Amino acid sequence: MLENVSFANCCEPGGRTESPGLPGEGGARPSGTPRPPWVAPALAAVLIVTTVVDVLGNLLVILSVGRNRKLRNAGNWFLVSLALADLMVAFYPYPLILVAVVHNGWALGERHCKASALVKGLSVIGSVFSITAIAVNRCCYICRSVAYRRLCQHWHAPVYICLIWLLTVLALVPNFFMGSLEYDPRIFSCTFIQTASAPYTAAVVVLHFLLMATVSFCYLCIWVLVRQTRRKAPSESTLRLRPSDIWGFLTTFLVFVIFAICWAPLNCIGLAVAINPGEMAPQVPGGLFVIRYVLAYFNSCLNAIIYGLLNQNFRREYKKIVLSLWNPRLCLEATSKGSRAEEQQRQALPVLNAQHPIADAL
Repeated sequence: MLENVSFANCCEPGGRTESPGLPGEGGARPSGTPRPPWVAPALAAVLIVTTVVDVLGNLLVILSVGRNRKLRNAGNWFLVSLALADLMVAFYPYPLILVAVVHNGWALGERHCKASALVKGLSVIGSVFSITAIAVNRCCYICRSVAYRRLCQHWHAPVYICLIWLLTVLALVPNFFMGSLEYDPRIFSCTFIQTASAPYTAAVVVLHFLLMATVSFCYLCIWVLVRQTRRKAPSESTLRLRPSDIWGFLTTFLVFVIFAICWAPLNCIGLAVAINPGEMAPQVPGGLFVIRYVLAYFNSCLNAIIYGLLNQNFRREYKKIVLSLWNPRLCLEATSKGSRAEEQQRQALPVLNAQHPIADAL
């Protein structure tokens, strides 16, 4: 529970903080510790930039997949799931954190505190499961194409996405019974207090690393197969990879790498604190404590940028959507022409899709 938190003014004058829970991870310290003066302006700047880019970028991703027939495939619906996970934090927790920065403390009450912490939990766990699903989808598509056509048809994607979010909700259920969602004045945010339950923290972090290991294994299988294919003569190879397949693999792999880098400090320190809370928590430097959260927050705006930089279909659709905002008439004409061209192409090439699942390229 949050009985030990003052929501009206969680910070003492002069930026001195009194943290809930245990020392070092939202714990009550013997005396107030001065918050570094750079925390409030740096956190506010990062959150403003992240929120704007997050909303614009991920809305572009969702609209691109919805508008473009080439992007509307089973594999890309997992990208939409990831975009929705990123949008969650931009629409609710991040604005509330900015309000806390302005007021130098939490002023929105206990309900918003717990709700914002839960939404952040949904976002990060949903992101991890979505990234894992993307990797497994890419691995099956490239390495097990026959099984892929049977297991990853268009109507399967909504079922898998519903399963992703069901598992996400189940992973958050223990928080309702442990009182682990509290306000931490060091980051002006209501969050999961890692020392509230060492076993649960360890379980969450271990699950995170297991899923990341699964993703790494999937991309390693793809990389090995691609290398083997390139060494063989074209007549000997049974795998036919187009440039779009390679770029799709690189795009989703880069999304995974950046996610792992941004969340590594938070999870590594969290695991160390879970193993020995009393000794490790007080040793976490205040600056490092803040930076690891800033990195995690910043990750939510990067995926849409990666798609635009590395994927030609997404980049082209981004341009169409932006131009349509300036000139809706041209957008309607382009959409009409594009629909007719796609219909003609679909009628002219009925055999190609049966030989290779071309629609599932990024």
